[in-house]
Amino acid sequence: MPQLNETDHEIFPVSAGLDSEGNITIGGCAIADLAVEFGTPLYIYDEDTIRHMCRQFSGGFKDAYERSLIEYSSKAFANPALAKIIAEEGLHMDVVTGGELIFAKAADFPAENLNFHGNNKGREELSEALDYGVGRITIDSFYEIGLLNEVAGEKGVRQKVLLRVSPSVDPHTHMLTTTGILDSKFGFSIETGAAAEAVEQAVATEHLDVVGLHFHLGSPIFELEPYSQAIDYVLNFAAQMREAHGLQLNEFNPGGGFAVGYVGKELPPPILAYAAEISEAVRSGCDRYGLDEPMLTVEPGRAIVARAGVAVYKVGGIKRIPDVRIYVSVDGGMGDNIRPALYSSVYTVRRTRDPYATPTETVTVVGKFCESGDFIAKDVDLPVLDSGDLLCTPTSGAYAVPMASNYNMTTRPAIVMVKDGEARLIRRRETYEDLLATSLV
Repeated sequence: MPQLNETDHEIFPVSAGLDSEGNITIGGCAIADLAVEFGTPLYIYDEDTIRHMCRQFSGGFKDAYERSLIEYSSKAFANPALAKIIAEEGLHMDVVTGGELIFAKAADFPAENLNFHGNNKGREELSEALDYGVGRITIDSFYEIGLLNEVAGEKGVRQKVLLRVSPSVDPHTHMLTTTGILDSKFGFSIETGAAAEAVEQAVATEHLDVVGLHFHLGSPIFELEPYSQAIDYVLNFAAQMREAHGLQLNEFNPGGGFAVGYVGKELPPPILAYAAEISEAVRSGCDRYGLDEPMLTVEPGRAIVARAGVAVYKVGGIKRIPDVRIYVSVDGGMGDNIRPALYSSVYTVRRTRDPYATPTETVTVVGKFCESGDFIAKDVDLPVLDSGDLLCTPTSGAYAVPMASNYNMTTRPAIVMVKDGEARLIRRRETYEDLLATSLV
């Protein structure tokens, strides 16, 4: 039976392949059959890939640093079906809004394994988190220190928290997804003294138990050195705060942001390389600054689900401008995946039937939304396409779905989970009735 080529093997789901007629399959299901059954645009998630990535991270980090745990960042893709898999694989999970918390609650995700993350959390959200009994809350501002202490006091609880600090390290990623530098809305800057002030305030509160520190450099990060550089800086800070304010670094969370391969020529370091770099930096930093080795938590979000997801589109109009460009319009676009328009993100595009037919045209795949910047991929080489052909973009499992919108009053696509030749709907396609449900006349 024909197989995916070596390049695609690294970016498609682990269960992806070709059937006897040379058409792409995922989880034993032909993409073309799924498109007929569920319509397009369609997002397909492969359960085997999700579980594979969970185990790769859990095993890789535990081998490198025994007292470690993996905390899936649900902002990459939140769904009760996914949350159940995450729980079954023994991972923890973080949420950044009350809405993401609802998804966790719908899956009966263990509350003690949840971390309420994010900046500018509101009173109602914090109250909901405490009522559910979340294990950790990561504090991002002075405002949150006071607010959470107040809410916890009203409920008669002492909440375990981490403080998010900013180490002013640039991971050389996109400026819109860089979060660990000085000029960022996130966290307490160590450089300016704000982090030290936050530690002093938080450890002095009655209803907050400061168990550790967190930082996040951004994403996607293809380099290893920024992690070790930032870890050393933050552990030095932790040692200073132990002496100045009695901070006990029982838990340490250096974030995530691990890169994934969107195109075959730009693959990230292996998980074991990230694990080795981070673990060695923690060990050597603790030894250098006289700290006990803490529980290590890392936060892969994108790297758990990106490869598991494939977006499927149907070709509509094709516009050929001689000596300029060929525009291939599909029935999705920036409404279901705004990342190319927002970040200039690059995706691989494959025709689902006979994907390795000789490419004869260079085309730009565009969406159906009323914006010139609405595109899926620019200048990609594909076989001659016809209206009605199906195109797919692998590595679409992270951020595309959560950032989707109803722009132009379009309905958001269905999502299916596939495994062993079976497909189950985990989110139905929106209807026009859904669009009108919140509107009042």
